Amino acid sequence: MEQLSISRTVIYEQIRAGRLRTVKQGRARLVPDSAISEYVALLEREAA
Repeated sequence: MEQLSISRTVIYEQIRAGRLRTVKQGRARLVPDSAISEYVALLEREAA
């Protein structure tokens, strides 16, 4: 949330839509740095 400057709700919406990749570790759902980079690249492509 902090790196992308978006709300928790938007994060969960993007995860459900398949636009933001996550991994599970035990019960926790984590967003890897590479997934954040991919998401930002996706946003840049859509803006162009």
